[in-house]
Amino acid sequence: MNLFKRLTAVFMLLVVFSCQKETLTESSAPQDCTSGHGSLKLLNSSTLIEDFETGTKASYAAADVVLSTGTWNLNEALIGNTASDAKAGTQSARVRNSGKLTMKFDYTFGAGTVSVKHARYGTDASGTWQLWYSTDGGLTYLQSGSTISTTTATIQTATFTINVSGNVRLDIRKTDGGTNRINFDDITIGAYSGNNAAPILNSISPASASAGGAAFTLTATGTNFINGSAIQWNGVALTTTFVSSTSLTASVPAANIASVGTASVTVFTPAPGGGTSSAKTFTINTVAAGPKKFLFDATKAEQAGNADWVIDENSNVAVRFPTPAQSGITFTTSETFWTGAISAWGVTLVKAGHSVETLPVGTALTYGNASNAQDLSNYHVFVVDELNKVFTAAEKTAILTFVQNGGGLLMIADHTISDRNNDGWDSPEIWNDLMTNNTVQNNPFGFSIDLTNITQVTSNVWTGSSTNPILNGSQGGVSQLEFNNGATLTLNPAANPNVQGLIWKSTATQNNSNVMCASSTFGTGRVFVVTDSSPMDDGTGAAGNNLFVSWPLYSHAKLFMNASLWLAKVQ
Repeated sequence: MNLFKRLTAVFMLLVVFSCQKETLTESSAPQDCTSGHGSLKLLNSSTLIEDFETGTKASYAAADVVLSTGTWNLNEALIGNTASDAKAGTQSARVRNSGKLTMKFDYTFGAGTVSVKHARYGTDASGTWQLWYSTDGGLTYLQSGSTISTTTATIQTATFTINVSGNVRLDIRKTDGGTNRINFDDITIGAYSGNNAAPILNSISPASASAGGAAFTLTATGTNFINGSAIQWNGVALTTTFVSSTSLTASVPAANIASVGTASVTVFTPAPGGGTSSAKTFTINTVAAGPKKFLFDATKAEQAGNADWVIDENSNVAVRFPTPAQSGITFTTSETFWTGAISAWGVTLVKAGHSVETLPVGTALTYGNASNAQDLSNYHVFVVDELNKVFTAAEKTAILTFVQNGGGLLMIADHTISDRNNDGWDSPEIWNDLMTNNTVQNNPFGFSIDLTNITQVTSNVWTGSSTNPILNGSQGGVSQLEFNNGATLTLNPAANPNVQGLIWKSTATQNNSNVMCASSTFGTGRVFVVTDSSPMDDGTGAAGNNLFVSWPLYSHAKLFMNASLWLAKVQ
């Protein structure tokens, strides 16, 4: 045992015998002998150190253990003292699987920095872990810093800067999930003694929206943010989530952007210190009148195999402007005016007063590129029907930024193992890759596509849909949907609270699983997803393709036209 630990142990014995209190501190002030369950009470700021030298726990089963600092819960964890346990003294905590070390008491002097010693157990494989902290008695937790990798059996020290005042408790979480074990020792909390720094707001995203738009999530980027900082809209605090010292998010209600104008966005940090940042201007734009522009993708092998998911093709080639020209479409024009498995969709949009184009093979998929005539910024809605090629990193950024800044994205997938061009990727995997492997935001829409394959007709339409513009919009009410080999969705409202299931499998409970189509928002844009490409098939396409008529059946035309107009913010 090192000298510091010996002195600490002696000090602890004096405290225990004089006050019957289970705390370990370094303080020149007398001990406050008032103790309570789950609360650490000291007279002034101090440093708390848990060194695991007291207490016994020989099994991994979850249990509370009284240690020198107070009660901790050790889950999938024990106190080890073998030769293979890495430790600074004679004992340390040993954690396996997805185990945790959780404080069951509050340290009342805040937390400036926290340090944790860690190492691999014996010859076990490397592992990862995170430090989380709570300021509300363990009701909610925030992650501090990034995920730590433990790669050596030699003790290392990880240091985290938290800088929060008041009550604090910690939670150390092993995150790799493996049976490999990690030792933890000398968990040290340095009290927070300084004033809160004044927040600095550098940017907001998005910085504009169309009047009358839906509620959205606003991201504030800057410095000196703390847990307790709030994004303010015209001086009124929004419900704010602390992401890190440089990032906050807040939900902006639809009522805040109901009218054209501007809003002042600031960040406020409470005392001690703190204050209000300089303001950034959020612009609420007039909704553009007149027709909307729809862009249908053809760059991702939508015509591979037996598919023909384009609004028009000539000799199996989809060009930018379908032929004959859409100016020749009248109210009585047949969908056979164009040749493509989704030509009925395109013709119906034109009949409704809008314009359609195809993004042909070889055309760049960009956003914000003024030199590209088909840049996404020139369109209101981007439709991608059962893609078969993976988006590049730049294309992912373009699509997500397009939506974040107000665009509409209509996502169509198919069942698992539907790789039509045999490149190893099918549409569910490609869409999931867009949402989880990008540099904009992980799971921005709040759903993922399951690797499933179902066939059925369902009438299990959202029971709260009476005013929903997709299920009961200007094109009529939606009552049924048919899948012929499609996938399902799993919703994650924690990632995006605006995600909404619309239609479920016929016998499913209307919850976050077994969903067949859904809507969401991201920034000021909108998203609609359906996980089968057959409902919009109109039966026409290139010679030799075996297609089926489904567009006019059940409620399909109503569903996809309502969704299209909702994405374009027409309804």
